[in-house]
Amino acid sequence: MNDKLSIFLLVVKNMNFSRTAEELFMTQPAVSQYVKNLEEELGVQLFDRSHKQVQLTKAGEIVAYYGKEIDTLSQSMKRKLDDLTSHVGGDLLLGASYSYGEYLLPKRLAAFLDVYPQVVPSICIANTAEIAEKIVDQTLDLGIIEGTVNNKWIESHKIATDHLVVVAKSGQPVHNLDAHTWIIREEGSGTREAFDNFKKEHRLNPTHTMVFGSTQLIKEAVANGLGLALLSEWTIQDEIHLNKLQIIRREDFHYQRDFHAIHLNTPFLTKTTDTFLDYLKRNK
Repeated sequence: MNDKLSIFLLVVKNMNFSRTAEELFMTQPAVSQYVKNLEEELGVQLFDRSHKQVQLTKAGEIVAYYGKEIDTLSQSMKRKLDDLTSHVGGDLLLGASYSYGEYLLPKRLAAFLDVYPQVVPSICIANTAEIAEKIVDQTLDLGIIEGTVNNKWIESHKIATDHLVVVAKSGQPVHNLDAHTWIIREEGSGTREAFDNFKKEHRLNPTHTMVFGSTQLIKEAVANGLGLALLSEWTIQDEIHLNKLQIIRREDFHYQRDFHAIHLNTPFLTKTTDTFLDYLKRNK
């Protein structure tokens, strides 16, 4: 069924038999025959042939949905079987939350690739919740997050400790934290989780908040006097050096959190994934 299913899924992706045939260097009748053979094998009609355009039947929608899962699992199985006898190399699908992914991961990855140049990394930057979802969906090998995840399908490893501080525009007087607008991340972000915990810990009740979708946007907003923010010290080094931001009473207002590497709770990590995870744990 594998070849027939793969061709069917490509037709579904393109919603066009001719384009699929071109991609596969096949004739259109040959593609149609593969789909017809799959229909006969499953005993259902996958496409509504009464329309001029390609249109899935209800059965076709079901086969497309589960077929994608089968294809993903099949590729994952092949990678893991190949890994039993291969060296460290090939694809490494990484996900990282913004703070770690944009400010720490490039340096860590560059050092790792110096040792293992045959690894081909691909990086997805998203918030903590999205990274966890992609790990469960098996579209990522390893995720690096700044929040916490409670999911029985995910295994977590501490790889670094982060220190967050309150920042304001350089030279701006700050006396009462509640009197200022706070610029915060969206729900699902590890930095938002840190702010919520910090707010409870210090019994803050800000008069106004603004939600921005990235650390870079927040830094620019603070540097232009729009409000205060709680940010990782790793993310503000350049702005402090350029005197665009100031840290407010570091000894009184700070928050500590841990970065974690997460992966699917399985004993079958690829050698490349396991090696990179071990590297991160040894280089905190």
